This record gives sequence, C-alpha cells and structure tokens, in this order.
Amino acid sequence: MAAADPLARYNAKRDFTRTAEPAGTLAKGHGNSFVVQKHDATRLHWDFRLEVDGVLKSWAVTRGPSLDPNEKRLAVRTEDHPLDYGSFEGTIPSGEYGGGTVMLWDRGTWSPIKGKSAKDLDAGHLHFVLEGERMRGEWLLIRLKPRAKEKRENWLLRKIGDAEAGGTDTLVETALTSVSSGRTMQEIAEGKAPKKRKPVRKKATKSATLPAFTEPQLCTLVDAVPTGSAWLHEVKYDGYRALIAVAGGTAKVFTRNGLDWSDKFLGIAEAAATLDVTSALIDGEIVAFKDGRPDFSTLKDAISSGGDMTMFAFDLLAQDGEDLSALPTTTRKARLQAIIGDDARLHYAEHVVGSGEQLLDGMCAEGLEGVVSKRADAPYRAGRTSDWLKIKCTRRQEFVIVGWLPSDKKRGFKSLLLGVHEDGKLRYAGKVGTGFTQALMTELRAKLDTRARKTAPVDAPRATVRGAQWVKPDLVAEIAFTETTPDGLLRHPSFLGLRGDKSAREVVLEQPQSVAETPAPNVAITNRNRVIDPDAEVTKGDLADYYAAVAAIMLPWSGHRPISLVRCPQGRANQCFFQKHDAGSFGDAVHKVAIPEKDGGSEEYLWVDDAAGLLTCVQMGTIEFHGWGSRVDALERPDRMIFDLDPDEGLAFADTKKAAEFVRDQLGEIGLASFPLLSGGKGVHVVVPLTPQAEWPAVRDFAERFAKALAQADPDRFVATMSKAKRKGRIFIDYLRNQRGSTAIMPYSARARAGAPVAAPVTWSELRDLDTAANWHVGDAAELIARANAPALSGWGVSDQVLPHL
Repeated sequence: MAAADPLARYNAKRDFTRTAEPAGTLAKGHGNSFVVQKHDATRLHWDFRLEVDGVLKSWAVTRGPSLDPNEKRLAVRTEDHPLDYGSFEGTIPSGEYGGGTVMLWDRGTWSPIKGKSAKDLDAGHLHFVLEGERMRGEWLLIRLKPRAKEKRENWLLRKIGDAEAGGTDTLVETALTSVSSGRTMQEIAEGKAPKKRKPVRKKATKSATLPAFTEPQLCTLVDAVPTGSAWLHEVKYDGYRALIAVAGGTAKVFTRNGLDWSDKFLGIAEAAATLDVTSALIDGEIVAFKDGRPDFSTLKDAISSGGDMTMFAFDLLAQDGEDLSALPTTTRKARLQAIIGDDARLHYAEHVVGSGEQLLDGMCAEGLEGVVSKRADAPYRAGRTSDWLKIKCTRRQEFVIVGWLPSDKKRGFKSLLLGVHEDGKLRYAGKVGTGFTQALMTELRAKLDTRARKTAPVDAPRATVRGAQWVKPDLVAEIAFTETTPDGLLRHPSFLGLRGDKSAREVVLEQPQSVAETPAPNVAITNRNRVIDPDAEVTKGDLADYYAAVAAIMLPWSGHRPISLVRCPQGRANQCFFQKHDAGSFGDAVHKVAIPEKDGGSEEYLWVDDAAGLLTCVQMGTIEFHGWGSRVDALERPDRMIFDLDPDEGLAFADTKKAAEFVRDQLGEIGLASFPLLSGGKGVHVVVPLTPQAEWPAVRDFAERFAKALAQADPDRFVATMSKAKRKGRIFIDYLRNQRGSTAIMPYSARARAGAPVAAPVTWSELRDLDTAANWHVGDAAELIARANAPALSGWGVSDQVLPHL
C-alpha cells in the first residue's frame, strides 16, 4: 500500500492557475532548513516552518516569535508545505486560500539539541537550536492538550533563556523587511522590485573620510563599584581594546596605541565595513570565547590562526562626520546601538544603570573579569579618568618580561622574571612559572633568545634570580595574581598571554583606589517641603530626588535637545506656565542655543546635558520637560517622529491601546519600527525613531499625510483635526508635534497632574496589559530604573531608519 502523500492537503487547498505559490511536490533538501514567513492574510501572523522528511512542517504563530523566555506564543499547526515554499515571497490573490502578502522574514538551519530528534514532534515536544538571520539559539515547541471541537493542533513556541534571549518586542516589532529582498510588506504587495542591498546613506553635508585614530579613554582601578544611579555599568571583557574607523564601505581596526591591526582582526573589520553609516569611530573590546566565556589565551590563539573573534562595541566617538565626544555617555551609547547590526562578529555592549554591585557579583560568580562603571552624563575624554572606573574580580595586569630562569627539565624555562615601571624606571616585580603549555613555552623561548642581553635591566635579589638569563625589556605579559607582598612582589601569579597592543614603557603597577559614594549633583534645592501635588502629597524635594535618580535613563531622550519647561513655582494647583526661552535666571547648568526665527532674528532656547541641569530646572519650579524632535547639533533634522493618540473623554484606555497597535501595524507595513510611550496623562505616544536625515518640512509632510490617511481609512476611530467637536467618540491622532518648534513630553518626565504621574516607555506586549497611561509616578524611580535595565526595554526607542517614500 502506497504511503499517503504528505502534501496532498497542501495541494487540495490551492488553485495553482491563480496563485504563484509552488505546487506541492516532494523534493530532497538538506534536511535541516527553516524559514519564517510573515503573512498578512485574514489576520497577520508568522508562519514558522521546519524541514523534516522532505517537507516543511508548519505552524502559524499568531503574534510572531518572541525573544523573551517568559513569552509563550500560540503556534497553530497547519498543513505541511513543500520545500520550494521556503523561498516564496509575494502576494496570494484575494479570495484564494491564505490570500494576502507573504514576506520571507527569516531563514537558516535548525537542529535538535543533543540526544533529541525530529521524531519528538510526534510526542508533542521539540527542543531545538536555530541558526537564522533573526532567530537564533535554543527554542521549544510544545503541543497543548486538545480541547473539545478543536480542529487543529495548538502548540506553544517559546525561547529558551540563553545568550540569544532578549527583549519582548525586539523581533517582530523592529524586523520589518524581507531577509531575501529587503522589501517591506507594502512594497511586496505593490510588486516593487527586490532591493539588492541596503545602500549606505549619503549626506551632502557630511564627510565620508575615514575618521582618524583618537587616544581612547581609560579606566581607573578602584576597590568597589560606585553606588547611585549616576553610573552605568558594563561587563569588563577579557580581550584587546580596539577602535574601529569606518567610512565608505571600508574599515580599519586600531589598537589602543593606534597600531593598524586590521589584518589581524579581518573578520571584525569586514563586519564593521557593512554598517549603514557614512562614517563612524567606534570604541570597544575584541574577545574570543572558550566554553561560552571570553578567554584571553583563546584570543591570542585566534589572532595567530585567524579564528573566530567578536567585538563588543561600547562607545561611539564620531558618526557621519560629527564629533560625538562632548555628548553624555548614555546618549553616545544610544546612537551606537542604533547602528550596530546583527552580525555575530560585532555586538553592542549592554549596560545597566545602578545595580552595579549585583552585576559585579554575577560576573565574579561566572568567572568573568569584572565590571566597568561609567558616569552616565560624562563626555568622552582621552586618557585615564575618574569618569570610567574598573572593578576586578581577581587582580590581573600587564608586566614587562625582564628575564627568565633555566629549567632543570627538558622545557623552555622554569619561570619568567617580571618588572614594572615605578618612578620612571623598571622595578623587579617577581617571577611567574605557571600558566604555560609546552607549545607556548617553546614559542616564548624563541622570542626570549632573540632578545638576550648580558646585564640585568632591573635590580633583583641575587638569591632569587641566580642563573637568570636577562632579555631586552620590550615584551609585555598579562599576569593574574592574588596580591602583592609588602616589598612589591607578586603572590600566586599565573601567565595569561603576551600583549602586543601595549608598549612596555606604559606598564606601571595599578593599585586600586578607594571609591567614595557618588556625590549628588551640586544643586541646592530650596523649599524642599513645598507641596507641589496635594493629591499625592509630593513635595519639591521629592520631585528633585526623583529627577536626580532617573537622570541617567532620562538624559538619552531629553539631553542635548531644545526643551520647553512646565513651571509651577507654587505647585501644580496654582498657576503653571510654559517656558522655552532663557530669561537669564537658570545659571550655567542650563545651556542656551540660538535658534533662527521666521522673522530673521533668533531666540535662545534652553537645553540640558546632565543631572545638574535637570535639577536646576526643578529648583526653578519645573515639573514637566517637553522636548523638540531634533537635537541642538542637528536642529533642522529630526531624530524622531511622534503620533500622540489623544482620546475623547468618553473613550476607555482599551480603545487607545488598540488604536496604538493599529498605528504601529500601519507604520510597520511601510518599514518603520515604532515604540509606545505612556504619556502620564490619558493617551499614548507612538514614537518613531529616525536617523537625522530628512528636514522638518519633509517630516511634517509625511506625518500629516500618514495621520490623514488613517483618519480617512477608519473615520469611526480616528480624527486628524484638533477640533473638540469632531473628536466626539474618536481619537485625535496628533501629528502636529512633528513640526519645527513643537515639543512632546520626554520619557521619564513627571506630569503636572493629580498623583504626580510620569511618562514611561513600555513594550507593546506590556501595553496590552496596562489599564492606564499614568501607571507610574515620581515615587517609582527605583522600579523605573530596574525596568530600564531589563532585557524587555533594551533597544526601546532605537532604530536606524529613514522616512520611506509614500
């Protein structure tokens, strides 16, 4: 008896004289492919397909895959598809089965975890690993118990918590183009030609010259993690410090001393060269992994053999000809995150605000090197500063090799003799005899023999160095040790590797300095007990404490852009007013920028760049911070677009949430990622980040046409005019904030409303479960900081995208 055709159901559902989908014929593939197709049919969903036994086993994932291990996405089993379907992208005619637009959203290979197989699907449980362009790491498919009258199998698709796990919405909400053609859903529906590759943006006012090497900022070693929310904290990576200069599709990799090591880090240079920027200068650390952890010895081997290496990028010094070094750390990192792609050789270095002690404990428990702490509002300064601190789990640093002791066995040497500079000359620091393989000894011995000298380059105890062979002191070794003795010698040292990126003359002994409590910004807040919100009994002092606490997470959005302040000197219950111009009363902490006006003159607008600036405004009676859609260094080119959904009084918040999701979906159709911001009032702002390229007239025109198109398409839900009479029972989609001089509430700003609520970023998944746009208030600073550090909000408000042509 012939076996049943696994594609019979697929073929029976389709008329291949009307649809361009491939006919269902069995074909031999590689056995381990997977694809995901975004499918805008009766309902938008993502079709997840795994190659098994010559067909694509298929599930319709209604809300798309999520990187959050806590998100279990419903996956409805559908008919098997032919392998040829894995390359299908196009439009299925209306009226046909599955009619709508299909995008090839992801593709790659899959494999069951060790000890498992595809046969586990029959048992209703599959644990597997994906190597795709968007979906990576470990995943689970679990079949649910069937309910009465259910015609299809319901499964759950869930991400396993591994290194590839992340924020809730970072997949479906920001990955909006085809991995095959580069097209948006709308472009596919319109039948536009595939895009060969995303072109590098060109700006007539920007330089495409390869940025010059800049001396990097260095860390000061301290004995503890600094406390307070004025600091952000990163993992201290065990590797080579490097700066990458990018321009015109080429890249160079420089060591910390400015040596061009592009040939040694060729893969990283190739990855950086593909970044969608005209030019950039990126700071970071290059590592190689061993057993899932950065390992210095493995990195040395990878450099020698051309092995796999990864750069963790943690700072952006210049972009498209613009010097960014004066911007706060948080702002530079936000700009950096927007341009780093998904190449495995180049990663964005995540950070947390506050909570540095917990991060250090976690790093030490994992056997990692430690933590780097950086002032959130500080500029980038070359050389060693107290704005960047390093805290190590174990002591380690560089030492100069000054000689070696012969071995009485058949090996290259017994130990290496070490030195360190002190008061301008080399001092003997001890010897190291562990950490060597035989092959490494042979390699080191060859280097030492070419550097032989007759006299000792250091003074050392004769009994300790009897029989020593001295060498020219120009080799630098990385050494781990527990402590130093009172006479400056190393205890329990271990050799980690040679360093070719640091010269011997730079090697000095690093002694951890004591780190004091982080001082509060030096701004005197008078009348701290004055009540500014009688409903919540919030005082001026409470408000100042809130802004001091959240400054590090607020400044990336409110810093370095013209701001308008809502000042309520006697509290919100009394007279409040907007102020956007300087009256000469704010002092040096609040800056001024002259902005040309229509009449040919100019006005000085206010802007801040640190916590002191925020607190100075609070001292002057400020409650709310509203900002332009552009920054002071690019006033005519907005870096965001905002659609403020302002509902009629009679509408429930549920109506506003659904409207926000609809706006998100329409923006996604044309390739624009967006993010929800609770206004702290009654509405939701849909925030669309932009690469600052288009100028104000173009952004205003786009926003107006988009808003009016929505109002025309769904007049029962939206209105695009400010008229209160026309808003009855509908939501005003306010696009007018996207014009020069207009402002919108800043993320984490307090509101002059009952209960002292604050504007707060949320994910689209979170928005579904909230029942108010004023979910947090000024007493929730600790929770808001913890949320900002959580994976779900990683990348919120960040996307490297430009206005599409409509």
